[in-house]
Amino acid sequence: MRLLALLLAVSIAAPSQAQAPSPQAIDIPRWFSETFLELRDDVREAAAQGKRVMLYFGQDGCPYCTALMQTNFSQRTIAEKTQHHFVAIALNLWGDREVAWTDGRRMSEKALGRELRVQFTPTLLFLDEKGAVALRLNGYLPPHRFEAALDYAAGLGGKGMRYEEYIKTVIKEPASATLHDQAFFAAPPVVLSGVKPVLLLFETPYCAGCDELHRDALRRPEVRRLIEKFTVYRLTLSAPQARELRVAYTPTLVLLDRGKEAFRIDSYVRPFHVAGALEYVASGAYRKEPSFQRFLQARAERMRDRGEKVDLWK
Repeated sequence: MRLLALLLAVSIAAPSQAQAPSPQAIDIPRWFSETFLELRDDVREAAAQGKRVMLYFGQDGCPYCTALMQTNFSQRTIAEKTQHHFVAIALNLWGDREVAWTDGRRMSEKALGRELRVQFTPTLLFLDEKGAVALRLNGYLPPHRFEAALDYAAGLGGKGMRYEEYIKTVIKEPASATLHDQAFFAAPPVVLSGVKPVLLLFETPYCAGCDELHRDALRRPEVRRLIEKFTVYRLTLSAPQARELRVAYTPTLVLLDRGKEAFRIDSYVRPFHVAGALEYVASGAYRKEPSFQRFLQARAERMRDRGEKVDLWK
């Protein structure tokens, strides 16, 4: 009886365990932290170590998440830099674990994803010492760009600069000095409402991502068929619409329906996701299904049922 009482006392005095991690189809590095998901506490504890918090939203079957884990975090310099400057916490976009956000509100992982308007995976939020978002990365970045983003998020570079300005100073990639023309571009003036939904494509010269978009996605037959459903305007960041819509990156695709923004792509995505975004808005599916990821999953299943091969990375 004395032994039983002693064991009971020890069990009561022992600290409770952090929440079990949500199932992840993609293995995350062992150095990711398992916490109680009390994010204010996580931010405070990270700051005491001279670090910031990095929140990772992922999901099953996400090739970009796989690339982040297997390509980026397999590189020693990136892995060591992330561990040195950040406490990394993984969240499942569809998970049910309870999370206490930095303002104290409690909700499930998937509810937090909706609250933060996470539409792409991976999405990374870097929280500063006060819990504010120092940097948000929507989608995958190749290693050299990702490492530069880590430096900015950690406060190691770009102080006093906006992220997009900083990236231009540290990333030098060969890119076309001229803008690309397409036969489907509509002539100005820009009319944001009409019979068709509107696609605003924001580009700049010397934009490697813009070059890839024109070289690959915009040449795909499926994308070309879907883009016919839109009135397409090509604009630069000096256009008034860029300021009104707060466009900060290139390329950015803003899709409008009935004069209002329905969806945007401002991250690195492959043609499958470009086509999916076009269909998401052109079909009006965005009105009934607020989650782009759920729409993509259903779209992929329909394609497989028709016997089509689905490769999210191509």
